[in-house]
Amino acid sequence: MCYEPDVRWLFLILMLFSAGCATVQPARPPVAQAGVAFDMSGERGSFADGLADPKSNRAVTVDDPVRVASVSKLEVAIGVMRLVEAGKLDLDGDVSRWLGWSLRNPTYPDRPINLTMLLSHTASVRDHEDQYAIPLGGSLQAVTADPASWDAAHGPGDRYFAYSNLNFPIVASVIERVTGERFDIWMRREVLEPMKLDACYNWPTCSDAAVERAVVLTQDGKPVKDDLGGQRPPCPVVPAADGSCDLDTWRAGANGALFAPQGGLRISARGLARVGRMLLNGGTLDGVRILSSQSVETLLAPAWRFDGRNGDTDHGFYCSYGLATQQIPTLARGCSDDPVGDGIDRVGHAGDAYGLRAGLWLDRAHGTGVAFFVTGLPDNPPRGRSAFRRAEEAAFRRAVSLIGR
Repeated sequence: MCYEPDVRWLFLILMLFSAGCATVQPARPPVAQAGVAFDMSGERGSFADGLADPKSNRAVTVDDPVRVASVSKLEVAIGVMRLVEAGKLDLDGDVSRWLGWSLRNPTYPDRPINLTMLLSHTASVRDHEDQYAIPLGGSLQAVTADPASWDAAHGPGDRYFAYSNLNFPIVASVIERVTGERFDIWMRREVLEPMKLDACYNWPTCSDAAVERAVVLTQDGKPVKDDLGGQRPPCPVVPAADGSCDLDTWRAGANGALFAPQGGLRISARGLARVGRMLLNGGTLDGVRILSSQSVETLLAPAWRFDGRNGDTDHGFYCSYGLATQQIPTLARGCSDDPVGDGIDRVGHAGDAYGLRAGLWLDRAHGTGVAFFVTGLPDNPPRGRSAFRRAEEAAFRRAVSLIGR
């Protein structure tokens, strides 16, 4: 017995097939990418392609400063360790004593919070609606008094990992309270300049030359960050509610979010490589001691590991984390954190914001490392073979390939 096909169903199938195929478009190439491969004594190789500023058609170089997003957290942790070595901070003490007010998860009011918890994202602090970007005149104490800034199901001391940007404004407020200085100024003098880095948080302390070389971050062909045109931004922080930007109103520790410790570092790929060389060399760089070897070990060692239920891995991206450092890859169910695909142990940090993906990663067993960034990506770029994004993996592998040269 034969049946005539229902052409309406054939038409629907063809339409669905066509619609599905239409979504499979080749990924737009990055606007810019740069990377440096290095070892303990110097650079092994580098690459730079694309435009640092599409408007002026300025080509990108490995010396151009870019907002490296969450890679910024690692440099903040280096600053913390310098203060620990100076005896001004300790990793296990209640941070409330430095803040001058009680920092507590309201569901767990009897549990103190320390720097180890904050730096390893196990303090039960949570982000919501970008509340970590506190405007000028705003108060960190007020933001952390909001129950929405905390995890009610997991408290400090539960060793439950959930990535939260708000941890780092808290850390920056602690730094300001113990130093009496503005976070960006102290970081420039005590952390960045000793490594001979023309780098800065949110631009005020960078040189004019660095400002002129700023990498413009774009999405969908439009500038979204650091479209400076050679000039410093008129307001380097989130302005006050009335639109004003009087930095003379700054008070030590009141608002550690001002200069974006969670992601506002502007540094070049070559500069990141110098940070990596310092860590590979056990805390020294070109004969200058930045950290003790013990502090380096403390930074890079895991403070938390995923056991299948003790944290949010973000699709297998985070499975082992130290003090603002991430260890990859993790051979555990639910983890997909080997972007190179070679199984080599690495430690470092990734960055993701405003169409950029960046990374600083060390292979300590072989004494090598890579630093890189890619710009011009969409909000949710395609994933690669791992939980990392495809463009990120490509830049990572390209930098690693230079090590053997």
